[in-house]
Amino acid sequence: MHELSITESLLELCEEYAQGKIVEEIHVKIGRLSGVEVSLLERSFETFKENSLLCKNAKFITHLQEIIVECEKCYFKGILENNIFWCPKCEDKNLKIIDGEELYLMQLVLKEE
Repeated sequence: MHELSITESLLELCEEYAQGKIVEEIHVKIGRLSGVEVSLLERSFETFKENSLLCKNAKFITHLQEIIVECEKCYFKGILENNIFWCPKCEDKNLKIIDGEELYLMQLVLKEE
């Protein structure tokens, strides 16, 4: 389960960016093609945040990113509804993936002092 190592890295990153402040919310963007199981990541985070002084009460908010593609033939740019990699407009197979492959830490909400 690579979600555990992702959780550990994410908690380390949050603590580094928080600079000693308490983290109230953590927002992450997870692409459909990232290979991350959202439910497993959420459970892993809820389990291991207890070991973090700054993140132990943080709310973990996930934003699922659709697959955004651009067709190199007809220049269609939009969401790929299914994981069928041909252009929804012209059915060409030369697609460039613009978004939806990564996992990003998007935002930290820190407690006001």
